[in-house]
Amino acid sequence: MDEIRVTGGRALRGSVVIQGSKNAALPMMAASLLHRGVSVLRGCPRITDVYCMEAILRELGAKTWWNGKNLYLDCTKADRTELSEKNTEKMRSSVIILGAMLGRSRKSSIGYPGGCVIGKRPVDLHLYVLRALGASVSEKGNRIQASCGRLKGTCVRFPKRSVGATEQALLASVLAKGTTVLYNCACEPEIVWLCRYLKGMGAEIEGEGGDCIRIRGVEELRGGDIMVPADRIVAGTYLCAAAATRGRILIENPPEGELDSFLKLYREMGGQYEGRSGKLIADGRGVRFSVPFLETDVYPGFPTDLQSPLLAVLATIPGESHIRENIFEDRFRLAGDLNRMGASVRVCGRDAWIRGTESLRGCRVSARELRGGAALVLAALAARGETVIGGYSYIRRGYEHICSDLSGLGALIKENTGTVLYENIQIQEKNIIN
Repeated sequence: MDEIRVTGGRALRGSVVIQGSKNAALPMMAASLLHRGVSVLRGCPRITDVYCMEAILRELGAKTWWNGKNLYLDCTKADRTELSEKNTEKMRSSVIILGAMLGRSRKSSIGYPGGCVIGKRPVDLHLYVLRALGASVSEKGNRIQASCGRLKGTCVRFPKRSVGATEQALLASVLAKGTTVLYNCACEPEIVWLCRYLKGMGAEIEGEGGDCIRIRGVEELRGGDIMVPADRIVAGTYLCAAAATRGRILIENPPEGELDSFLKLYREMGGQYEGRSGKLIADGRGVRFSVPFLETDVYPGFPTDLQSPLLAVLATIPGESHIRENIFEDRFRLAGDLNRMGASVRVCGRDAWIRGTESLRGCRVSARELRGGAALVLAALAARGETVIGGYSYIRRGYEHICSDLSGLGALIKENTGTVLYENIQIQEKNIIN
């Protein structure tokens, strides 16, 4: 069965290495399509979403292979221009392949993107920026079709900040003729990492990390080669796990400077942290203060992807907390499951009021999307007795080894049917052969 079993009640202790970033790796994979040769992503996470993007590139004609944690992408012959719904409907971020396909082949037809059900997540800004660069784009049935001559640089002012649309613009404009200036860009670290990757391939980009990015189009790019950064959302999830269980953990490779808004709140809840020799020590033993009000926001605000793990922590803190979700309107889908575990979560639109308890109890719950599923694992770690979490496949979209990572920190956790128990053992990874 597709489930995780957790026996809660243990404070987490120990050290953990954070996997490569999902949200950095996926646009880098799409960017590799812009070079007619081999690129490599080192330390790439072996997660379902990466495998899905790998399948998309293969469908276009690319060859891919793994050497340990390094993913090689040979896009020499990736010249097909149509993608079926088979893979694109599994993942909303598949839409960013449009800009790379247009930059390379000047034509694309893809199945409509899908993914986790956490809100409407429209692709209108993606299509807006492609049209601004000179592409003809239409939506027909369940497909998006686009074509162009060589894309032309222009000025684009986003009506609101969007990580995906900013990535789309970068991928489409690096090979465009002339200069493109993007205003009101997203500032998330994943944008900076994509720009670093593209600049390593020979792209000319200025201003990444700010709200205005300038791209001067070039004739061609060389192969990319980069170490994928540590996943800031996975790191935040494990910090939440320590807080929920009142544990103390050490993160070996923290994403420095990328979790400031979270760490500020962590301290306000009573947690302590210290950076030492490039590592992060987080002590959740003093976590006891509720959060009067917090709202998610674009970077550098509190990240929406950590809202659900935070909700699980707040379910363990007596007193009332209040969260407002400003990014995705359906992020509170786990509230019913937390209530079955003994918390009191009341949702009204984009607001949730959480009255926590020190006595969560284990029961059967179901993950319905990626971050909410991870949050249920955290609640289970803090609960009395056993919790069975269905929908493990959602969690595997973004967490490479959540069971073995948490087991290494002292959790009692089994995955799938319980035939594989991770108790501080080394996982023997499968090597995917081309």
